[in-house]
Amino acid sequence: MQKITPCLWFDGQAKEAAEHYVAIFGGDSRIGDITYYGEGTPGEPGSVLTVDFRLAGQDYIGLNGGPQFPFTEAISLSVDCADQAEVDRFWYALSEGGEEGQCGWLKDKFGVSWQVIPNELQQLVTGPDKERAQRATKAMLGMTKLDVQALRDA
Repeated sequence: MQKITPCLWFDGQAKEAAEHYVAIFGGDSRIGDITYYGEGTPGEPGSVLTVDFRLAGQDYIGLNGGPQFPFTEAISLSVDCADQAEVDRFWYALSEGGEEGQCGWLKDKFGVSWQVIPNELQQLVTGPDKERAQRATKAMLGMTKLDVQALRDA
């Protein structure tokens, strides 16, 4: 059991979001327990209160808490990608219906912010060749979806 489980606050879309994410990540991803609002609670009785779900081995809770606290870029989920094919797959799946940002950031259709990052990015922007690292950083800052080969070539 993991010690810390992120809880994502949705406005009625927790189950839909969890199902969407599980379909994107596959593998060690699944829907777990679902709880429902009961009589005398702030939500519509019988509507989803929480959804436990796992994405690529990481557990999350989706909470239907209402419109009071929308998502912001102040917190994001980072997806480490093995190669350009993974970057492309996750980028397109997560950004569909949402909005693209810069430097590998996007907001999905639920408003959750994601970073879709190739594993080698850290090495490219912090490597021992400081000039090359600076060029890679500058290239990254001009991108929306990250282009691994363009970062290498910088």
